[in-house]
Amino acid sequence: MDATLRLAQQPEADALLARSPLALLTGMLLDQQVPMEWAFTGPYTIARRLGADDLDAQEIAAYDPERFPELLSEKPAVHRYPGSMAKRIQQLCQYLVEHYDGDAAALWRDVPTGAELLKRLNALPGYGKQKSQIFLALLGKRFGVRPEGWREAAGSYGEEGSYRSVADITGPESLDKVRSYKQQMKRQAKAGGAGS
Repeated sequence: MDATLRLAQQPEADALLARSPLALLTGMLLDQQVPMEWAFTGPYTIARRLGADDLDAQEIAAYDPERFPELLSEKPAVHRYPGSMAKRIQQLCQYLVEHYDGDAAALWRDVPTGAELLKRLNALPGYGKQKSQIFLALLGKRFGVRPEGWREAAGSYGEEGSYRSVADITGPESLDKVRSYKQQMKRQAKAGGAGS
């Protein structure tokens, strides 16, 4: 795994996301209710606080569940809700240890179809359909993980030339386009909700 990513907008954090499947999965997990850059910087912050260069699913799964939230709560906090996100990250790592021997990349390595990959992602703690589709699109567009039918499985996030999600961010200009799209969707949702 190695792609040029600009999700954290911080070179060291983006480099970790590019080389570490677990960091990428964790960043995607954190990407809710906080700015994208904050979420995707999280894995790097966690690794540094653990005194490591990478995240290790076995280590995080076995970490004291009373102390792991404290690690995420240190200033600056890894997330707006460090306690609940600490629990979710540990659940994710425990799932990976139980089902994939702690190897996050095993989720997509040799997966035969996009539908199967979507099913595997949907099974992850903290991953719903939308998050799974976005992550599938991210793998296809940025990492060349393209099992048969991956674009269809990713839904609208898999469309070429779209600017809907983190899967489409390659730099500041595309980040602005994705932000603009999300703001437009929020406005449309508000307008639709106001009429009902």
